[in-house]
Amino acid sequence: MWRVDETDLLPGEPIGTSVLAADPGLPDEWWHALNASLDALGAQRTTRVATPDTVTITQHGVAEAIRRFLPDGIDMTANEWRPAHADLNWANVTGPEFCLFDWEDWGMAPRGLDAASLWGNSLAVPALAERVRHERRHDLESRDGKLMTLFVCAKILAPDAHPEDPRLEPARRMAAQIAEHLHTD
Repeated sequence: MWRVDETDLLPGEPIGTSVLAADPGLPDEWWHALNASLDALGAQRTTRVATPDTVTITQHGVAEAIRRFLPDGIDMTANEWRPAHADLNWANVTGPEFCLFDWEDWGMAPRGLDAASLWGNSLAVPALAERVRHERRHDLESRDGKLMTLFVCAKILAPDAHPEDPRLEPARRMAAQIAEHLHTD
């Protein structure tokens, strides 16, 4: 039943697994559709709270996840909460025609969660990760976007992370860079 409900009616195949190991070579139209969709979603309002990884996102949970990257005294409060898909990864989008599906986790979340999630799932392909950062820079360069990037890095760098995950080193570098930037602000 899931296959019929989730994938048979899509305009194309999912781009890949949640984390990509190769650049899918998406056309500019795909990126325009992604941006338009995420911008439209972010402009909506709901009382529903996002549940990334089936866990309700909270300010406390965000602070706990990113605490190891930031020294004491740095404000870890996410101030801009917006509707988010909350499970944005390469298995939940189609290509070459864009379609975003698998919406069971959507709801309010700190600005930049979706962009940071897609970026984190692109780190094994540096050019793709950079494209995500470029396309969603207005979210990722915001203070909350930086916090969400740290949140995603914390998930990638979890104690149970596979030691050969190609995303580990880029996540460490980005976490250090953002922590330094937030420390000097």
